[in-house]
Amino acid sequence: MGRQNGISIENVLNMSYMEKSKLIAGSKGIRRTVSKVNIMADPDALYWVTSGELLLTTAYSFKKDDVEAQKRLIEECAKKNLAGIGIKITPYLDKLSEEVIDLANKLSFPIIDIYYATPFSDITSGVFKEIFNKQASLLERIEKVHEQLMNVALNEGGLKDISQIIFENLRNPIYINIFFLNQNYPQFQEVEDKMRQGLLEDINKFYHQSFQKPYKKKFNETIVTICDKPIRRMIMPILVKDRVYGHIFAWDIDTPLGGFDLSVLETASTTIALEILKQISIREVENRYKTEFIEDLFSLDERRKEKAIERAYTFKLDFDEEYVNIIIQLSVEDHLQADSIYQKTHELNGTIENLVIELGFKAFIASKTDSIYVLITFNNKKKNKQRLKKFTEEIEALLTERLKTVKFKIGVGRSYKGLEQVYKSHIDATKALQTGEILNEESVVYFENLGIYKILCQTQLAEELENFYSETILPLVEYDHQKSTDLVQTLVVYFENNGNLKKISNAMYTHYNTVLYRIQRIKDITGMNLENHKDRLNLEVALKIKKLMRK
Repeated sequence: MGRQNGISIENVLNMSYMEKSKLIAGSKGIRRTVSKVNIMADPDALYWVTSGELLLTTAYSFKKDDVEAQKRLIEECAKKNLAGIGIKITPYLDKLSEEVIDLANKLSFPIIDIYYATPFSDITSGVFKEIFNKQASLLERIEKVHEQLMNVALNEGGLKDISQIIFENLRNPIYINIFFLNQNYPQFQEVEDKMRQGLLEDINKFYHQSFQKPYKKKFNETIVTICDKPIRRMIMPILVKDRVYGHIFAWDIDTPLGGFDLSVLETASTTIALEILKQISIREVENRYKTEFIEDLFSLDERRKEKAIERAYTFKLDFDEEYVNIIIQLSVEDHLQADSIYQKTHELNGTIENLVIELGFKAFIASKTDSIYVLITFNNKKKNKQRLKKFTEEIEALLTERLKTVKFKIGVGRSYKGLEQVYKSHIDATKALQTGEILNEESVVYFENLGIYKILCQTQLAEELENFYSETILPLVEYDHQKSTDLVQTLVVYFENNGNLKKISNAMYTHYNTVLYRIQRIKDITGMNLENHKDRLNLEVALKIKKLMRK
């Protein structure tokens, strides 16, 4: 919504030359902002008035108009978002119609009964003088706030100091949320517990009501209901590199929010953006070193691995402890940019660090463009197995909540003792991701739980698996392709139902005899008998290889 700088209707009424004038309707709009003054000689003036004007007129035209015309005038003034209307009722009318008064009250549109002897020129010059003085004072106050914020930035102050400055100037509760860094700074001094809870719920509602809305780059101002009270709320986005990294929330609990408050939020947003940019730069440098280290640690090159182990003490990693590698892989639809994923991984990095601390783990975390490596340290393998499961469940829940258009997979390797063996856990986690993707497993894939696929996904077995597939089930696949039959699917359903022919026919919606015929055809084409346990095992493994090889 547009914002006018000026003085309020209440300020106008308190001026000396308005002493004998009085507000007769629309008292709820007494805080409307007067940005300029206009004089209306006839109703046609409404074609060129603008938002924020205080319109001055006489009741001379009212005397000639009927009540419906007067009501249309008030409705049009309110619709054009005028600050209010001042009318010299005397000597033209005894009073305004009660219908007009009631309408103005309903619209919260102020009507001032101007004392008949007060010159319009006194009102216009007085209002413009007050607006000018207020603007000068406003600029002085904004300059002071700017200096305070710059002092914080230049003297290594933090976001908490900035939040205190905003609070002291707005004299209202504020809340800074930097979701990129997983940091928040509430300033709720002297706010009652019930209202405090209401403000926090209002923030959550803002972030959850629409996925896209929190990431819009526009200033948001609206009236919200908190604890059954209508409250004006301002939300200023914090932009870094043309992306939203957080917000400043402000509510007019104690004093009205106006143009000065908006200027404070704009200046503070820029200062916070600089602080975030500084923290991002530091994190990027730290993460680059971490990524280089962990890639060396996972490397099959012995020299690179030795180099990483020598540097492990820098990251407080013990040589002989148990380790598990977890890989979080993100992917997006084509319409999203790569830097969106980059931002997401960095946002999640800090959140996962906090989760690690909360669950009492010791972990090393590094992120790449589309993935996050989490190296968990174990000191008691048996005890930590359940805690690891809880940790991955917490990560899954977190990603599900935070990532709406971003798909993700989590691969969990086995635990290995000693830094020299960590690369094995990384290989496990990578294979868990790859195999889980092929098998359409859940979001979290444990290498330990892959069963026979742990063997089948070994790279060195690829040629043997291809040969085995060709010798067992390939003729059946080719026959289906040539004859448009469902023999391979029949075989799949056969194993799903443990060879129970009745269940197979029900599952495939086919006649019992048709199933018997298909099983005989499978025997004829493959040369393998499903009643023979060795042949049965070979065919079942061949189906798994087919799925793994995406044949």
